[in-house]
Amino acid sequence: MALDSSGRVSFNLLQHHRSKAHALVFYAFDVLVYRGRSVLDVPLYFRREVLHRIFEDTKAAPISLSENIEAAPTDLVRVAKEFGFEGIVAKRKDSLYESGKRTGAWVKYKVNRGQEFVIGGYTPANPFDALIVGYYEDEKLLYAAKVRNGFVPQVRREVASKFKGLEIDTCPFANLPEKKRTKWALTKEEMKNCVWLRPQLVAQIEFTEWTPDGHLRHSKFVGLRQDKDPEGVVREIVVDT
Repeated sequence: MALDSSGRVSFNLLQHHRSKAHALVFYAFDVLVYRGRSVLDVPLYFRREVLHRIFEDTKAAPISLSENIEAAPTDLVRVAKEFGFEGIVAKRKDSLYESGKRTGAWVKYKVNRGQEFVIGGYTPANPFDALIVGYYEDEKLLYAAKVRNGFVPQVRREVASKFKGLEIDTCPFANLPEKKRTKWALTKEEMKNCVWLRPQLVAQIEFTEWTPDGHLRHSKFVGLRQDKDPEGVVREIVVDT
């Protein structure tokens, strides 16, 4: 992640990492293999002990250990909001590392409405007007929103530069076109003005809420997420706090 001068997470700095390399910090929160042995099948508290041992032997400036915090949920939420964090991840101490599974042993509490979405197209302008984004459900890419807000000219140009070589002729969204015409919908007529992309780019999007028909209300672009696998992007369940 990238931290600004006040210690807050900044997606903008992350996008300009070449000129702001001093702001980048790698936080280690788990260990999967230690000295050639898998530790996936041992409890989290033991893996954390192993991680502490590793940091006792090796300390480097851009690498830090993500500390455990035990406090009242209300206090954690208050601090997360104060520092502008996305939310909190709560993990059972005895949980194993089960890759790709949702067991309930790890729970994400969302402080703000926001998550990753896959970019499947855009509406053209100079260089584009809005991103067309969605998420995966049962291996199908579903349309969620047209995102126009959150861009300054430089960021808009940088995002547009990522489109090169990704253009395709067919729409990648399984639930388009939509028949009902609303502020957020994409009808067959509107789709004629869209440029489609192979779903390989992931964007962090903030929004106020989901509409009853599955669209994002007041969506805003935050940044590109190069650390996310597009096929792993699903609609997240928000826990109100």
